[in-house]
Amino acid sequence: MALFGKVTKAAISAPVGKAAAAGTGYNNLYSPSSSNGGAAMVGVYYNYTEGEARNAAMSVPTISRARDLIASVIGCMPLRMYTEMWNGSEMEKVPLAPRTWLRKIDPSVPNNFLLSWLFDDLFFYGRGFLYVTSRTADGYPASFTRLPASMVQTLDQSGPVYFAPSKQIIFSGGELNPDDVIQFLSPIQGITSMSQQSVATALKLEAARYRNASSAIPAGVLKQTGGEPLSASELADLAAAFNAARATNQTAALNEYLSYTETATTPDKMLLIDSAEFQSMEMARLCNVPPYLVGVSVGSYSYQSSTESRADLWTFGARAYADCLAATLSQNNVLPNGTYVEFDVAGYLMGDYSENNNMAQPNTQEVNL
Repeated sequence: MALFGKVTKAAISAPVGKAAAAGTGYNNLYSPSSSNGGAAMVGVYYNYTEGEARNAAMSVPTISRARDLIASVIGCMPLRMYTEMWNGSEMEKVPLAPRTWLRKIDPSVPNNFLLSWLFDDLFFYGRGFLYVTSRTADGYPASFTRLPASMVQTLDQSGPVYFAPSKQIIFSGGELNPDDVIQFLSPIQGITSMSQQSVATALKLEAARYRNASSAIPAGVLKQTGGEPLSASELADLAAAFNAARATNQTAALNEYLSYTETATTPDKMLLIDSAEFQSMEMARLCNVPPYLVGVSVGSYSYQSSTESRADLWTFGARAYADCLAATLSQNNVLPNGTYVEFDVAGYLMGDYSENNNMAQPNTQEVNL
């Protein structure tokens, strides 16, 4: 789809006047709301949490790697604005001068940080939230701040699948005016609710590998060969004492009434290498990224260049989330009708991260995926 050769000067908004303070609330962008008690907790960062389920999932190396790879894509791509015009045969994209917030969605942090953590919310919880902290004179948002998804409750939708923006939003125990909250609904269900058993299996596997790695002496059977028979509790105490000694010493001492028979387990079996490889493949499937990008061997599958690996990561991992972010920021509660936001995907796919690429390029050719 072609672009016009010069940036069109757009009527994007009235000059920024006195911004509406956070917490005043808007209904349909203009009429004030009386239910906005949760606004007092916005920005109280010592109360902010990311959630135990998310933190547990991040302790799985494959999930952490997949999350960081996709976040690096979302965070590195600049946003640009455009409108569409019918040229007689198709709709053409016409670049627009950006609104004031496009380069700094939250004035206190760079877009790289904010967009990466918005993706994090979509990835783990299936939705994300921006709170409008100020508005321009025309009533449209001028600045935002992120609300951690783990701290947001919606009384009209319990999840984990969400069907529309909520009208009853609770943040840190107080209600928020939904017109002051931009709600990002992921097309992909959050992984903390999508496959809890798979994540729990990966965590238990890591715990088992840690236990097996804690001693250089192979696992085995401790057997009483003589003397007075020991009770079940005495045998348990003996085994516990022997395990404690194995964990801290390379040499074990036994009397004439005890013997220790090592199992035929090899180090790779003790560390559950095959199981860990299979579970990494499962986690790659869960995170919707090509396995080779997270270090999982896939046999004959290979790629020829870094360009192809970037394209795979974009196509299979990041695109659904990027489209969700861009489409939500293009809604009429954020931008005037007929204006849209998109990521500069071409710059990422070509590996161009220069400062000049952060500005809208009117002659940039689109990349067809």
